[in-house]
Amino acid sequence: MKLQRISNINTKRDAWVEINLDAIEKNILALKSIVRQNSKILAVVKADAYGHGSSMIAPTLLASGVDYLGVASIDEGMELRNNKFNCPILVLGAAPVWAFDYAAQNSISLSVFLDNHIDAALLTYKKTGLKTKAHIKLDTGMNRIGVRPDEAVNFIKKVQQTEAIELQGIFTHFANSEVEEKTYKQLKIWNDILSQVNTQGLLLHCFNTAATIAGYNEDKYNMVRLGLAIYGLLPDLPSFAKNPPVLLPSMSLKGRIINIHTADEGEGVSYCHTFKAKRKTKIATVPIGYADGVDRKLSNKIYGLLNGKKINQIGNITMDQMMFDITGIDAEEGDIITLLGKDGDYSISINQWADILGTINYELLCRLKARLSRVYTR
Repeated sequence: MKLQRISNINTKRDAWVEINLDAIEKNILALKSIVRQNSKILAVVKADAYGHGSSMIAPTLLASGVDYLGVASIDEGMELRNNKFNCPILVLGAAPVWAFDYAAQNSISLSVFLDNHIDAALLTYKKTGLKTKAHIKLDTGMNRIGVRPDEAVNFIKKVQQTEAIELQGIFTHFANSEVEEKTYKQLKIWNDILSQVNTQGLLLHCFNTAATIAGYNEDKYNMVRLGLAIYGLLPDLPSFAKNPPVLLPSMSLKGRIINIHTADEGEGVSYCHTFKAKRKTKIATVPIGYADGVDRKLSNKIYGLLNGKKINQIGNITMDQMMFDITGIDAEEGDIITLLGKDGDYSISINQWADILGTINYELLCRLKARLSRVYTR
C-alpha cells in the first residue's frame, strides 16, 4: 500500500465524489448568455443539489448571478437557512399545511394551489402575524400538483385578495419539454390563464432547463428555473434546439485501489461468478458498490479509468466493493480509479450509465449522495 498517495484528497474512506465548483460557475455563465435579458434565474438545488451538496454549492451559484434557490421541501429550505443563506428560497413541491407557520417564520416561499393552503396561511397569519410568501402552481398538463386550468383564474384572484398571503409569483411545469407540440399546448393554457389576471409585479416562470435551452417562443415569463444544466449535463431537447451551450460536468466519482490480486484462467469473480477469467487476470478492488448508488445492473457493463487507460469492471457489483481487470497495467494499491469523470484522453459520463440502465441522468446523480464523501475542488 502506498504511504504517499498520488492524490492530495484524503477522506475516511477510499471512495469519494469530487465536485468542481469552477465547472458550476462556468455552466451558470454559459446559461446566463442564453437567458433573456432581465429574466431572473432560479437554481434548482433539490435532492441536495442533485447530490452535489446544496449548502456547499450555493455560494458559487449566488456569486454567479443566481437570484432564487428552488428546493423540494421545507426541510431542504431550512438546511440553507441554517447555513446562513438569506436569498429567496421557493419550495417547488407541496408543503404540509401544518408547516406553513414554520415557513413564514423562516421566510421560505411555498407553492400554493389548494383552498386549504389559503386556510393554512390565514391560520399562520392569525397565530404569528406573518404572511405566507407564495407562488401559485398551475397544472397545465403535468397532472401532478397544481391548480387545474378551469379553476386557476378564480384561485389566483382569491389568493390576491387574501391579506395573509404575499403573492410573489405564478408558475407551471412542462411535462414534455423535448416535444414541441405538447409544450406549446401547455404554453397556450399558461397564456390563456395569465391574460385573465393581474400579473403586475409577479415572477412568472414556466421554463425549465430544457425549455430555456430550446428557446421556445414565449413572452409571459421573467424567471427561468435551471437544474440539470447547472451541473454540466443536458436534458432531452426538442429537435429544433440548435447549438446548446457548452457545459462542463461538475461531478466525478473516484476510488482508490484497496487490493490487487491475480485470478487464474477459469476462476470466477464476485457473487454468482458472472465473470470468469479467460486468462490469468490481474484484478483491482475499489470500495464502491451499489450501496453508494452504483446500480448492480451495471455489473460487467461499465469501465473505469486508471493511469489514463480504460479498464473493464468485472463480476457482480457488490454492496460495498467492485472489481476491475487491470491486466497489463502498472498499478499498485492506493492508485485512483475514476468511475465518472476524466483521466487522460478518456472521460466517462453518467449519461453512459443511464443509457445502459434505460433511465435518466437525474436519477443516477441523486443516488450518489448515499454514503460517499464529497470533496470540493477549484
